[in-house]
Amino acid sequence: MNRRTLLLGGASLAALGALAFTTGGHDGNLLVGMADAQEADPTAIADMTIGAEDAPVEMIEYASFTCPHCANFHATVWPQLKADYIDTGKVRFVYREVYFDRFGLWASMIARCGGEMRFFGITEELYDQQRNWTASGDPATIAQELQTIGKTAGLSEEDVTACMSDAQNAQNLVAWFEQNAEEDGIRSTPSFLIDGELHSNMSYEDLKEILDERIAAAG
Repeated sequence: MNRRTLLLGGASLAALGALAFTTGGHDGNLLVGMADAQEADPTAIADMTIGAEDAPVEMIEYASFTCPHCANFHATVWPQLKADYIDTGKVRFVYREVYFDRFGLWASMIARCGGEMRFFGITEELYDQQRNWTASGDPATIAQELQTIGKTAGLSEEDVTACMSDAQNAQNLVAWFEQNAEEDGIRSTPSFLIDGELHSNMSYEDLKEILDERIAAAG
Protein backbone atom coordinates (compact mmCIF):
# COMPACT_ATOMS: atom_id res chain seq x y z
CA MET A 1 0.00 0.00 0.00
CA ASN A 2 2.78 2.46 0.84
CA ARG A 3 4.60 3.98 -2.11
CA ARG A 4 7.50 5.03 0.14
CA THR A 5 8.10 7.33 3.07
CA LEU A 6 7.42 10.93 2.15
CA LEU A 7 10.25 13.42 2.05
CA LEU A 8 9.44 16.34 4.32
CA GLY A 9 11.33 19.45 5.28
CA GLY A 10 13.92 21.50 3.47
CA ALA A 11 15.95 18.46 2.43
CA SER A 12 13.15 17.22 0.20
CA LEU A 13 13.64 20.00 -2.32
CA ALA A 14 17.22 18.92 -2.83
CA ALA A 15 16.20 15.26 -2.86
CA LEU A 16 13.79 15.95 -5.70
CA GLY A 17 16.61 17.49 -7.61
CA ALA A 18 15.01 20.94 -7.45
CA LEU A 19 14.49 20.66 -11.17
CA ALA A 20 12.05 21.77 -13.78
CA PHE A 21 12.53 21.13 -17.47
CA THR A 22 12.26 23.07 -20.69
CA THR A 23 12.80 22.54 -24.36
CA GLY A 24 15.94 23.96 -25.90
CA GLY A 25 15.19 24.14 -29.62
CA HIS A 26 16.88 21.32 -31.50
CA ASP A 27 18.88 20.41 -28.42
CA GLY A 28 15.90 18.61 -26.87
CA ASN A 29 14.98 18.68 -23.21
CA LEU A 30 17.28 20.51 -20.85
CA LEU A 31 17.17 20.21 -17.09
CA VAL A 32 17.34 23.55 -15.35
CA GLY A 33 17.92 24.26 -11.69
CA MET A 34 15.86 26.61 -9.55
CA ALA A 35 18.69 28.60 -8.04
CA ASP A 36 17.30 31.84 -9.46
CA ALA A 37 13.76 31.28 -8.19
CA GLN A 38 12.48 33.46 -5.39
CA GLU A 39 11.61 32.12 -1.98
CA ALA A 40 8.95 29.41 -2.23
CA ASP A 41 5.36 30.44 -1.56
CA PRO A 42 2.98 27.52 -0.93
CA THR A 43 0.01 29.91 -0.80
CA ALA A 44 0.50 30.60 -4.51
CA ILE A 45 -0.75 27.08 -5.35
CA ALA A 46 -4.47 26.43 -5.64
CA ASP A 47 -6.24 23.16 -4.86
CA MET A 48 -7.71 21.38 -7.86
CA THR A 49 -11.33 20.51 -7.12
CA ILE A 50 -14.28 18.86 -8.81
CA GLY A 51 -17.87 18.53 -7.63
CA ALA A 52 -20.46 20.77 -6.03
CA GLU A 53 -19.12 23.36 -3.61
CA ASP A 54 -22.06 22.71 -1.30
CA ALA A 55 -21.65 18.92 -1.33
CA PRO A 56 -22.26 17.41 2.13
CA VAL A 57 -18.91 15.56 2.14
CA GLU A 58 -15.39 16.69 1.25
CA MET A 59 -12.86 14.11 0.13
CA ILE A 60 -9.20 15.03 -0.37
CA GLU A 61 -6.93 12.59 -2.18
CA TYR A 62 -3.16 12.74 -1.71
CA ALA A 63 -1.51 10.96 -4.62
CA SER A 64 1.63 10.83 -6.73
CA PHE A 65 1.59 10.59 -10.51
CA THR A 66 4.44 8.06 -10.28
CA CYS A 67 2.69 5.85 -7.70
CA PRO A 68 1.37 2.54 -9.16
CA HIS A 69 -1.19 2.18 -6.36
CA CYS A 70 -2.54 5.63 -7.22
CA ALA A 71 -2.82 4.64 -10.88
CA ASN A 72 -4.73 1.53 -9.84
CA PHE A 73 -7.10 3.60 -7.69
CA HIS A 74 -7.83 5.90 -10.62
CA ALA A 75 -8.40 2.94 -12.93
CA THR A 76 -10.64 0.89 -10.63
CA VAL A 77 -12.23 3.17 -8.02
CA TRP A 78 -12.24 6.67 -9.48
CA PRO A 79 -14.81 6.07 -12.29
CA GLN A 80 -17.39 4.74 -9.81
CA LEU A 81 -16.59 7.40 -7.21
CA LYS A 82 -17.04 10.15 -9.79
CA ALA A 83 -20.27 8.74 -11.24
CA ASP A 84 -21.94 7.87 -7.93
CA TYR A 85 -20.81 10.68 -5.64
CA ILE A 86 -19.05 13.57 -7.37
CA ASP A 87 -21.28 14.00 -10.43
CA THR A 88 -24.37 13.63 -8.24
CA GLY A 89 -23.39 16.47 -5.91
CA LYS A 90 -22.73 14.29 -2.86
CA VAL A 91 -18.96 14.72 -2.65
CA ARG A 92 -16.64 17.64 -3.31
CA PHE A 93 -13.34 16.10 -4.38
CA VAL A 94 -9.93 17.73 -3.95
CA TYR A 95 -6.77 16.33 -5.53
CA ARG A 96 -3.43 17.17 -3.91
CA GLU A 97 -0.18 16.04 -5.46
CA VAL A 98 2.63 14.31 -3.59
CA TYR A 99 6.17 14.39 -4.97
CA PHE A 100 8.43 11.40 -4.42
CA ASP A 101 10.66 12.34 -7.34
CA ARG A 102 11.20 14.99 -9.98
CA PHE A 103 9.14 13.04 -12.53
CA GLY A 104 6.05 13.31 -10.36
CA LEU A 105 6.69 17.03 -10.03
CA TRP A 106 7.00 17.40 -13.81
CA ALA A 107 3.76 15.48 -14.32
CA SER A 108 2.03 17.80 -11.86
CA MET A 109 3.27 20.83 -13.76
CA ILE A 110 1.87 19.35 -16.99
CA ALA A 111 -1.49 18.57 -15.37
CA ARG A 112 -1.78 22.08 -13.95
CA CYS A 113 -0.70 23.76 -17.17
CA GLY A 114 -4.23 23.81 -18.55
CA GLY A 115 -5.80 25.09 -15.34
CA GLU A 116 -8.66 23.47 -13.48
CA MET A 117 -10.63 22.99 -16.70
CA ARG A 118 -8.12 20.47 -18.08
CA PHE A 119 -6.51 19.23 -14.87
CA PHE A 120 -8.62 16.15 -14.20
CA GLY A 121 -8.62 15.09 -17.84
CA ILE A 122 -4.82 15.29 -17.99
CA THR A 123 -4.62 13.51 -14.63
CA GLU A 124 -6.55 10.57 -16.06
CA GLU A 125 -4.18 10.42 -19.04
CA LEU A 126 -1.13 10.52 -16.79
CA TYR A 127 -2.41 7.58 -14.78
CA ASP A 128 -3.67 5.66 -17.82
CA GLN A 129 -0.26 5.99 -19.47
CA GLN A 130 1.87 5.85 -16.32
CA ARG A 131 3.73 2.68 -17.29
CA ASN A 132 4.59 4.13 -20.68
CA TRP A 133 5.89 7.56 -19.70
CA THR A 134 7.82 6.32 -16.65
CA ALA A 135 9.23 3.18 -18.30
CA SER A 136 12.56 4.48 -19.54
CA GLY A 137 13.71 6.15 -16.34
CA ASP A 138 15.55 8.58 -18.59
CA PRO A 139 14.81 12.23 -17.71
CA ALA A 140 14.93 13.50 -21.30
CA THR A 141 12.64 10.73 -22.56
CA ILE A 142 10.20 11.21 -19.69
CA ALA A 143 10.14 14.95 -20.32
CA GLN A 144 9.27 14.35 -23.97
CA GLU A 145 6.55 11.85 -23.05
CA LEU A 146 4.97 14.31 -20.61
CA GLN A 147 5.05 17.10 -23.15
CA THR A 148 3.30 14.83 -25.63
CA ILE A 149 0.55 14.08 -23.09
CA GLY A 150 0.08 17.80 -22.53
CA LYS A 151 -0.14 18.59 -26.22
CA THR A 152 -2.54 15.70 -26.81
CA ALA A 153 -4.78 17.27 -24.16
CA GLY A 154 -4.92 20.49 -26.17
CA LEU A 155 -2.00 22.48 -24.80
CA SER A 156 0.17 24.27 -27.31
CA GLU A 157 3.91 23.78 -27.57
CA GLU A 158 4.30 27.30 -26.20
CA ASP A 159 2.02 26.55 -23.25
CA VAL A 160 3.91 23.38 -22.36
CA THR A 161 7.30 25.06 -22.65
CA ALA A 162 6.23 28.02 -20.51
CA CYS A 163 4.67 25.85 -17.81
CA MET A 164 7.52 23.40 -17.59
CA SER A 165 10.26 26.03 -17.49
CA ASP A 166 8.58 27.89 -14.61
CA ALA A 167 11.12 27.28 -11.87
CA GLN A 168 9.27 29.46 -9.37
CA ASN A 169 6.11 27.43 -9.79
CA ALA A 170 8.07 24.20 -9.31
CA GLN A 171 9.53 25.51 -6.07
CA ASN A 172 6.12 26.70 -4.88
CA LEU A 173 4.61 23.29 -5.65
CA VAL A 174 7.21 21.47 -3.58
CA ALA A 175 6.69 23.84 -0.64
CA TRP A 176 2.90 23.44 -0.98
CA PHE A 177 3.20 19.65 -0.98
CA GLU A 178 5.47 19.69 2.08
CA GLN A 179 3.12 21.95 4.00
CA ASN A 180 0.01 19.93 3.17
CA ALA A 181 1.64 16.56 3.91
CA GLU A 182 2.97 17.72 7.25
CA GLU A 183 -0.30 19.36 8.34
CA ASP A 184 -2.42 16.34 7.39
CA GLY A 185 0.02 13.61 8.49
CA ILE A 186 0.40 12.08 5.03
CA ARG A 187 2.91 9.23 4.97
CA SER A 188 1.86 7.13 1.98
CA THR A 189 -0.11 7.31 -1.25
CA PRO A 190 -2.87 7.20 -2.03
CA SER A 191 -4.24 8.64 1.22
CA PHE A 192 -7.64 10.24 1.73
CA LEU A 193 -9.02 12.85 4.08
CA ILE A 194 -12.79 12.39 4.28
CA ASP A 195 -14.30 15.26 6.23
CA GLY A 196 -10.95 15.62 7.97
CA GLU A 197 -10.49 11.94 8.87
CA LEU A 198 -7.44 10.23 7.39
CA HIS A 199 -7.81 6.92 5.53
CA SER A 200 -5.39 4.76 3.57
CA ASN A 201 -5.95 3.11 0.20
CA MET A 202 -9.14 1.03 0.00
CA SER A 203 -11.58 -0.72 -2.27
CA TYR A 204 -14.62 1.03 -3.72
CA GLU A 205 -16.88 -0.99 -1.42
CA ASP A 206 -15.05 0.22 1.68
CA LEU A 207 -14.97 3.79 0.41
CA LYS A 208 -18.67 3.68 -0.41
CA GLU A 209 -19.49 2.57 3.14
CA ILE A 210 -17.55 5.50 4.62
CA LEU A 211 -19.06 8.04 2.23
CA ASP A 212 -22.62 6.80 2.80
CA GLU A 213 -22.13 7.09 6.57
CA ARG A 214 -20.83 10.65 6.19
CA ILE A 215 -23.65 11.66 3.87
CA ALA A 216 -26.25 10.21 6.24
CA ALA A 217 -24.68 12.01 9.19
CA ALA A 218 -24.78 15.28 7.27
CA GLY A 219 -28.53 14.86 6.86
